[in-house]
Amino acid sequence: MDERALTERLITYDTSTLEGMQSAAGFVKGWLEARDVEVAGQMHNGRPVLAATVGASAAPTVVFHGHLDVVPGAPELFSPRVEGDRLYGRGAYDMKGGLAAMMCALREVAEQDRIRVHFLCVSDEESEEEDQRGSDYLLEQGYQGDFAITGEPTDLHIGVQAKGVLAMHIEVVGTSAHGSTPWVGDNAVLKAIDVFRQIESLPFARESSDLFDRPSINLGRIAGGDALNRVPDACALDVDVRYLPGQDPEAILAAVNALKDTHVTRTFHRKPVIVARDNPYVQALGAGIARVTNTDHDQISIGRHGASDAASFLEVGVPAVECGPSGDGHHGPEEWVSIRSLGQYRQALVEFVKLLADRLDAPGEDDRHLRIA
Repeated sequence: MDERALTERLITYDTSTLEGMQSAAGFVKGWLEARDVEVAGQMHNGRPVLAATVGASAAPTVVFHGHLDVVPGAPELFSPRVEGDRLYGRGAYDMKGGLAAMMCALREVAEQDRIRVHFLCVSDEESEEEDQRGSDYLLEQGYQGDFAITGEPTDLHIGVQAKGVLAMHIEVVGTSAHGSTPWVGDNAVLKAIDVFRQIESLPFARESSDLFDRPSINLGRIAGGDALNRVPDACALDVDVRYLPGQDPEAILAAVNALKDTHVTRTFHRKPVIVARDNPYVQALGAGIARVTNTDHDQISIGRHGASDAASFLEVGVPAVECGPSGDGHHGPEEWVSIRSLGQYRQALVEFVKLLADRLDAPGEDDRHLRIA
């Protein structure tokens, strides 16, 4: 079974549900164990987590990291379909395709004895839980390394930076009145919309960096009003801010909280991802991609608007990047992954491990040098 067939199989599991996650995790575990890769399967916070280790017993260590869970979708999205080079389905791009290619790559590198490779698979990357996430749990169990790759969709680029996440619940206060005389009251829903527009105009929202034009600000949810004939006196917003490396999330919170008639609560936070482009593992991964795709690996490093569990690795001092196959439409009804890029991604991961092993064998190279972050 190759990475395309694996991706199709994984798409059939509705992993927005616990039942689907458990079934998919069981399949991943069984597939790897049938190929002589021992897998530790556990439950954490009611969701499955998987871990496996291949290669050298004590050597420079890299981590292949992915997630099974997806955002909810219509039932037909869990029936994969192919149109030319495009494989459609929920999670095809984010990130069952990348996970399938990692599984195949793990099997290929299992026989080498120069580099140790951990494979980690979690089921809560798409959740809004801030604490006790699956990736953090596996890191606490000792599945760390010198470098980590999380297979989020990047179109075969390397995400050396990613915006931080600051999710806010904002309560806006108004004044109630009869619906026939709205001018007597102060409509909290209308005020809430104005509050969101003010957030978009705050100074932090207009800043930029070398890899990002601006932060991202999204109004994800709004709820207010309880009767057609009453002016609402309260409205709640859930706002998703993806802030730039170097920006202060506490300052952003304070600026929003200073807006009139608002009360702000931080509901989720992830720090930005920053990994040096000259990190030897980044350079080796770029070279591996360049070998497979015949591209200039100096142009491969990018910034990522979305956040991922790469932040969990950085929290414990492990440099981590996002890197995955090509496609489009993640979280949407027409999500697809390039079948050709699935093979290229698998090959690039294998080349990456080979390049690291070759570097260890090169004159003057040693484990200590390769472990430089």
